[in-house]
Amino acid sequence: MQPISLAERTDALKQSDIRAVTQQVNAVDGINLGQGICDLPTPEPIRERTRQAITEDRSIYSHYAGIAPLRQAILEKAQSYNDLPATDIDEVMVSVGSTGAFVTAAMALLEAGDEVILFEPFYGYHRNILELTGATIRYVPLGGPGDTLDAEVLQHVINENTKAVIVTTPVNPSGKVWARHELETLLDLMEQHNLVAITDEIYEYMLYDDHEHVSLASLPGAYERTITLSGFSKSYNVTGWRMGYAVAPPHLIEKMGLLNDLFYICAPRPLQHGLLAALEELGDDYIAQMQADYAARRQMLCETLQAIGFDVPWPEGAYYVLADFAPLQATHDGFEDDKAACHTLVQEAHVASVPGGSFYQYPEDGRTKLRFCFAKELPILEKACNQLRTALM
Repeated sequence: MQPISLAERTDALKQSDIRAVTQQVNAVDGINLGQGICDLPTPEPIRERTRQAITEDRSIYSHYAGIAPLRQAILEKAQSYNDLPATDIDEVMVSVGSTGAFVTAAMALLEAGDEVILFEPFYGYHRNILELTGATIRYVPLGGPGDTLDAEVLQHVINENTKAVIVTTPVNPSGKVWARHELETLLDLMEQHNLVAITDEIYEYMLYDDHEHVSLASLPGAYERTITLSGFSKSYNVTGWRMGYAVAPPHLIEKMGLLNDLFYICAPRPLQHGLLAALEELGDDYIAQMQADYAARRQMLCETLQAIGFDVPWPEGAYYVLADFAPLQATHDGFEDDKAACHTLVQEAHVASVPGGSFYQYPEDGRTKLRFCFAKELPILEKACNQLRTALM
């Protein structure tokens, strides 16, 4: 049989380091601090509302942009928490995860000949999806917690073909939270060059040390040129439910909705009804407790990594630590680079992380870094930290 030719767009696709390391740690029955799976329990009000929807047989297609009550609840949340000037549920689209919303945004905006700016370290799925559009990606270093956007570097990258910019805040993998003045600087450049922004704000509630979450689209003049993405997966422990959404002005979200219909038809309807409980029943007290719980986990993991000898920039948001093991290289075998270090931790500590090179255009820029996720039940995270200390101290 002659080999079957596949589309060129698949040539560069391969299994992500995140998926690969999950298989490695499963093989040794270890603890996965690599993949951001968030194995905490789903809140009971969400489960109960979902069971009710299934019992009531709410199983047919919904509107391609989602059921009206959920879109209304998202609109009100976007107005109150994100301070967006959206006014109608037609500016809200529910999709199959925030990644599904990102796919529709990228496909609606970008094509061959366009250029799009991606800040690094970046989330690998963003890069891979952008590559499928045929657009050219231009990379701009952003750094991690404590670092500030370099406007001159960004200005240098923008040209007549630049069409869009991707903003993630808080940042996966570094935990950086964009400051208001950085977003204002970015908006000035967007207005000068007529750019559109896609903002991924899935970790918007996970903030530490009094850091503030600011949505780019809340700034004066930004909403008309911004697509705001978020979802339920991380904040409500339903990563496998794949429920996200986008908020954007009509001229941007209309085509996204048609693509959402084409790619997915609609998000799973019973889950849409279930997640109404997240916005109607789980309010400020739930968010405050979640933030306190994650702050305790952050402290446990960061202190463990520091005790071992890592250089640890404590995250300002999200639930990841991008730590530098360069100080260990002189005293520990198996830390030649990020992939070797990741393998060493799996074999010796039975703990998974993600090689830092996964988050950079040039993998060598992350060759002494590993990303750890602390979205684990507390006893499991404590066990992982003990295993790390035992293996490396």
